[in-house]
Amino acid sequence: MSTEEERQAKRIQTSILNPYEKKVLVYLAERMPAWVTSDMLTFVGFLGALIVALGYALSNLDIHWLWLACFGFFVNWFGDSLDGSLARVRNTQRKTYGFFIDHNIDVINECIMFAGVGLSPLVNMTFMAGVLVAYLALSVYVYIDCYLKGEHRLTYGGLGPTEFRILAIVVNILFMYIPALTLWKKHIVLFHNEFDFGILDGIAVVVAFILFFFYLVSLIRDIRYYNRIDPPKPFDND
Repeated sequence: MSTEEERQAKRIQTSILNPYEKKVLVYLAERMPAWVTSDMLTFVGFLGALIVALGYALSNLDIHWLWLACFGFFVNWFGDSLDGSLARVRNTQRKTYGFFIDHNIDVINECIMFAGVGLSPLVNMTFMAGVLVAYLALSVYVYIDCYLKGEHRLTYGGLGPTEFRILAIVVNILFMYIPALTLWKKHIVLFHNEFDFGILDGIAVVVAFILFFFYLVSLIRDIRYYNRIDPPKPFDND
C-alpha cells in the first residue's frame, strides 16, 4: 500500500455516540467562521489537554478543581474532534500533513492528560503510567494496521475517545460530591513499595488490563490474517 493510500485508510468508528456526535460536528463545522482553520482547532485540543492536566494537579489543593479538568475535557473534545470534521466539510483535507500532525498531537495530548491524572490525589502515578503504556501500545497497533490493512479503527468495545471523556467527567463529579469515594484507601505493599490504594487506582488497573486485552486479541487475530495474505516462502537450499 502506498503512503497516500494509507492516509486515506477506512475509518472504523462504531462507538455508541458516533451517529449523534457526527451530526453535531458537521453542524458546528458548517457554522465555523472562515478564519477558523483545522490547525487552530488542533491547537485548541492541545490547550484542552493542558487544562485537563492543570485541573487534576490543582485538585491536590481543592477537589473541586476537578471542574476545571471537566471543562478541559470539553475543550479537548471540541478541538480534537472538530479539526478533521472542518476539513472534510470544507473539502480542504491535507491527508499527509493532517495524518502526521493529528496522530502526533494525539500522543502528546494523551501523555499530558495521563500525567495530570497521575499528579492528582485520586490515582497513583504508577498505575496511570501503566494505563498510558497500554493506550500507546494499542495506538501503535492501530497505526501499523492502518498502514498495512488500510483500516483506521477508532473504537473498541463500542467505546471511543468521546465516551471515555464523558466517563472521566462523570467520575470527576462523583468524586467531588461523594467524599467517601476519595477517602477510601487501603494501605498495601507491592514489590517492596508501600502506598495507599484507592478506588480509582483499582479502576486504572482494570482499564490497563482491558486495553492490553484488546491489544493482544487484535494482535493474535491479525497475526493469522497477515500470515494468510503473506505466507512463508519455501526455502530452496540448492
